Formats: sequence, structure tokens, C-alpha cells
Amino acid sequence: MNRSGTAHDIAVVGAGAAGALTALRLLHNAAVGNPVVGNAAVGPPAPVRIWLIDPETTGRGLAFGTDEPHHLLNVPAGRMSAHRDDPGHFVRWLGDRGGEHDFVPRGLFGRYLAETLEAVSNRGDVPALVRVPDRVVSIGHRPESAASPLSLRLRGGQSLDVDAAVLALGNFAPGLAWAPPALRDSETFLADPWASGALTKVPEDRDVLLVGTGLTMVDMALSLQRPGRVVHALSRHGLIPQPHATTPVLAPAAPELDTHAGLAALRRAVLRHIAHCRRVHGDWRAGVDSLRPVTSALWQQLSPADQARLLAQNLRLWETHRHRIPPSSAKALRTAVDTGLVSIGRGVVANAKTAADTPGDVVEVQLDNGRRLRVGAVLNCTGSEADLTRIDDCLVTHLLDTGLGSPAPVGGGFDTTARGRLRPAGDRAPAPLWTLGSLRRGNLLETTAIPEIRCQADDLALLLLDRSAVRTPGEAAPAHREGV
Repeated sequence: MNRSGTAHDIAVVGAGAAGALTALRLLHNAAVGNPVVGNAAVGPPAPVRIWLIDPETTGRGLAFGTDEPHHLLNVPAGRMSAHRDDPGHFVRWLGDRGGEHDFVPRGLFGRYLAETLEAVSNRGDVPALVRVPDRVVSIGHRPESAASPLSLRLRGGQSLDVDAAVLALGNFAPGLAWAPPALRDSETFLADPWASGALTKVPEDRDVLLVGTGLTMVDMALSLQRPGRVVHALSRHGLIPQPHATTPVLAPAAPELDTHAGLAALRRAVLRHIAHCRRVHGDWRAGVDSLRPVTSALWQQLSPADQARLLAQNLRLWETHRHRIPPSSAKALRTAVDTGLVSIGRGVVANAKTAADTPGDVVEVQLDNGRRLRVGAVLNCTGSEADLTRIDDCLVTHLLDTGLGSPAPVGGGFDTTARGRLRPAGDRAPAPLWTLGSLRRGNLLETTAIPEIRCQADDLALLLLDRSAVRTPGEAAPAHREGV
């Protein structure tokens, strides 16, 4: 693939929300002149070129690819700007199109990202943005090369040499380890309910089982509920996402917490803080939201053993209160439950078999408590797979096999430096590869919401536009961070 040998080429692999935000901030920061591309040690600034590689539509991805009007953002529009330095940008975009400014459809946000990136890329003062409708299947690293140390091989057979790359791979399909073989092999099993056309395979006249009771369950239950059908939703804990407050709740300052006394003491301190906020501010949400700026730092202070215990014992309860749903979605789900259209409870799938009297049409699912459900479809709503060793993705597999990347010790995703650079396996030289979003979960814990990804994208853009910093394996601390 043609490219100039003098350009500073940066590839963004993946054009979903994380990729679109990264490309946008690269263009923006290059235009306003924040970074210095080149310095006295390496010569004058080189022209910058951004390659955005993905065969899918820009800005959509798994989270924002839905067009269902009742699949809403789980964050108010006022906190969803693509620009950390312009928090009202998304609200103004909505206003220009006559949209509301609360919890808007997720597909609308995907459109916003695509249009915003296109508008910026068409300006005359930004670097070139080259859109490549293909997938990266492997990456070659030449550590001895002063120019273009990365070679990205595309599924179509071409290769692209670049100076640095950001892996914005987004969320992967849900894991399958929980599903017994008989269920996985059944035509009634929908392994990924977000796959294109998946819901068209659900029989109209049969009950449905949703395994998992998180955010995906809410969307699927609201899509599939109808008279004459019961949508059963089950998980190990039976916990569902809590609703946002009907009126905004202002979070107080982050509390002073540390982990020196261990996980048990930290749990007690967090619960005391939330109880205090409920007494003072009238809402537990104020306490939970005040922890947002310090959650990742507390996570990093825990030992790997305590991190593993937190994931096993506390993560689900935390997520149901931290990642909330719009009040309208909560009301709709509550109505569906009250009218018998949706049933939510605790249960684990122990076995499954096709009913003998209706072969291929109904699956009988046996739960760990002995209960049996006969349904026409089972939807995997357990959430994105985080364990990279279980992900069916050729690029991820290649990075692990070659040692260019390694799994985080606990929690999933890649092991990364403080600024998101992939840590290689063993004594291999680190490649100029960075990542953001859900692929940093093991290092940050809180890294899947747009406010966090927006900050990561901006920090990466400032770093990668500095040619000397890209060539240096070590990294300085980020210039600034936004409390979100």
C-alpha cells in the first residue's frame, strides 16, 4: 500500500467508538498544534497521516450499531461529548437536528461520531485521514528499523507500514464457557444477540431465555417482550442494573481511600462513604459517582489476589450500581415484569436438550435448582468476553502467539503501561502498539464508558503525534487527566 517514507504514519485499527474518538483527537490535536511532531534530535516535523482501518461503518461498533429506538445511551447526552475540551459538543449536535438532550438512542450517538469525524477530516488544517475498509490480521515488528517499524497485514493481502498503531478493537462477542455443549450445538442458541439479524431467528410464538441480567438483557427483553410470550432472564446473582435518578445528582468530591489495610477494609470504607452520601445528599448514586475518579487507582493498588477476589465477590454488585440504565428503560422493564411478559431471577444453566416431541424447534434448559424451561431461543447476554485466550479473533491470537502483547494478570484485556502501550511477553522489545477502552480492563477496571475512553483517546493522540515519544519505549506520565 503506497505511503510516503517521510510521513509520520499512525494507524488506528478499528473504527467503532474508540477508534473514531482516537482518529478524531489525532486530527484535532495535530491541527491546534498542541504536540510537537519531531524535535531537534530527530529533525523537522514530518507530515502526519492517519490510517483508520475497519470494514465496518465508522462510529458504530457493537455498542452503537443498533437502530432500535428503545436501545438508549446509559449516560446522559451532556456527558457524551467526543471532545474532553468541549463538553457541550454532543448536546449542540443534537440541538441542531432537533434532538432531545437526555438519554438518546445509541444509534444516534454512532451517527454523531461518524459525522463529527467526517466534518473534522474535511477541514483544510488537519492531517490526511485515509479510510481503509479492511481488517488487520497480523502485525510485524521491526525493532531495528528507525522508520516504519510496524507492518500491518490486511485480510485482503496488502500490507501497510506505519510508525505506530492503536488497537481500538472494542468489545468482543460474549463468552461461551458457561454454555453446555448440547446448548451450544443447538440451532436455538444465539451466541451473540448483537450479531446482524440475530433476533430474526427468535420464533414469534415461543418463550425465550436470556442468560445474563446486565445491560444487554435490558435491551433484549424490551425488544422481545410481547403478549403470548414470556422472556425469562436469569443469572448467577439475578441482579439487574439500577436506574439513573430522575433528576440529576451531583457527585461530591472523591473520598480519600487507600488499600493499605487490604480489600476487606476497603470494602467497609466504600460502604461507609456511600451510606454517608445517601444521608447527606439523599441518594446513594452520589456516593457511587464520587468514586469514579479514584476507582482505577484503587484497583491498581490492590494485590493480584485481592483483585481476583474483588472480581469474584463484588464486581457484579458494583456494576449494577455503577453502570445504570435510563429511568425510562427501568420503567418499561418494571412494567413488563409486573404484567408477566418478563421474568427475572437467579439461576445457572446446568444442561440442555432438544425436546423430543418438537425436534429442532424447542430446547429444554435445566437449571442448577432443578427447574426446567422450554423455550424457542436462548440468548447469550453474559457480556463481552474479556479473557483474550478465549477470543476468536485472528489479530488478538497473533499478538499473543508472537508475544507482541500479553494478557493482563487479572481482569482481562491486554497488559499495558500507564499510557496504554502493550507490554510484550518475556524479554521481547516493546512495539509501538497502544490500546484503549475495554482492552485495558485488567489494568484499569473502569475503562468501558465513553467519558473514560474519550480521555484515553486524547492522551494517546497527544503522545502519538510526538514522533520522539513514539520511538522511546519508556513513557512519561500523561500531561493531564480529566476527572469524570
